[in-house]
Amino acid sequence: MVDLKLYDSLSRSVRTFAKLGARPVGIYSCGPTVYARQHLGNMRPYVFADLLRRTLVSAGYAVKHVINITDVGHLTSDADEGGDKVELAAARANTSALEITEHYTALFKADLQRLGVAAPDVWAKASAHIPEQIAMIERLEAGGFCYRSADGVYFDTSRAPHYGELSGLRASLEHSRIGVDQAHKRHPSDFALWKFSSDEGPRRQLEWPSPWGRGFPGWHIECSAMASKYLGDQFEIHTGGVDHIAVHHSNEIVQAEHALAVRPWVKYWMHGAWLTMEGVKLAKSAGLAPNLDDLSALGVSATAFRYYLTTAHYRSPLDLSLEALRAAETGHQRMSHFVERHLQESNASTTPADDEWRRQFFAALYDDLDAPRALAVLWCILADSSLPPGARAQLIAELGAVLGLSWKSARAVHGDEQALKLLEDRQRARAERDFIKADQLRAELLERGFAIEDGPQGPSLRRAR
Repeated sequence: MVDLKLYDSLSRSVRTFAKLGARPVGIYSCGPTVYARQHLGNMRPYVFADLLRRTLVSAGYAVKHVINITDVGHLTSDADEGGDKVELAAARANTSALEITEHYTALFKADLQRLGVAAPDVWAKASAHIPEQIAMIERLEAGGFCYRSADGVYFDTSRAPHYGELSGLRASLEHSRIGVDQAHKRHPSDFALWKFSSDEGPRRQLEWPSPWGRGFPGWHIECSAMASKYLGDQFEIHTGGVDHIAVHHSNEIVQAEHALAVRPWVKYWMHGAWLTMEGVKLAKSAGLAPNLDDLSALGVSATAFRYYLTTAHYRSPLDLSLEALRAAETGHQRMSHFVERHLQESNASTTPADDEWRRQFFAALYDDLDAPRALAVLWCILADSSLPPGARAQLIAELGAVLGLSWKSARAVHGDEQALKLLEDRQRARAERDFIKADQLRAELLERGFAIEDGPQGPSLRRAR
């Protein structure tokens, strides 16, 4: 196997990758809470995880990738307080929690496809794994690692001397994002494993019986139980965003290691940095939540957005600006046009120059997924006039696929401002399953001289005949 180096957030160092046993490399990626449309910042961790998976495959490893869907238990406060995000969204829309989660799960999967992110081997939905979560809590209770309070069952972090290693905090210190509820918690860093349903107010849609009372699982126990179910008591890599480190992933580690009696539970923890806008993290709560449809309306394709993400290392913050996105669109189109023009040209056998470019490309990628350096190699190949155009096009197509980049150019007509607005409204109507309105908007665009083509990269406008 190749010498692959990855940054491990737990040891805070770049480590040489080594797999566990003979089974495929296990990767668990924290998935979305499906109560709203995922914005561009939400999508970056999955592009990073997809790059990781493709890199491992290129290095000769078999991979088993799991992504969860959180459809219950994620409260509005990291202090184990507030409402369930899915239940609140269902109440606002005056519909069922199931309809909310199915709708936004479908949008999320469609957006991943537009970005060229390969589907995981397993989609793990939290509400479909309640027995596994209850079983893990029972093991923690049998070991004396949790306690019951008036509103639920909590993990006792004072029983875990290694708690907080990932974040650099310890159980005796209060996390900056967690408040203290003296009525229910013994210690500031304790967290809920199971929450009881309240007798006050409307009855929850998502609740189950348990040995401790009717209720629902805590957000953290879901991932520990599902990851272990599909990847075993120990596995190689867990990914997520840097915002997961202080609370969610720290809690996952401590409950899994004590329930399963293993250490370490995960060999490598990998985290992607934020996507920002004018230095501010993209977040729904901050009102900064543009999605792929918003980019399409501005003439920026999903493929170009992935290209843009590739221009920064996954551990480096990346600022979003229209100027940078349009530059990425232009760069992607330039390379795409070259590949399309010359890809089918006959090419001689592999030359030493081909091998050297491959060596430089994979040297970058195997150095903690240095995608920007690998992308720079592709541009050097494009400029290498010592190679015939067909050879360059084939090399760029081959290596670009490892980065998850496709080179089909978007020759669509972007249309005028009103046409783009109609296209955006039509996409929103389709997302909301208002197909009558969507068809009306298509007809209105046709009257203005534009036809819509729906493809894997999203809709595009073309001049109608």
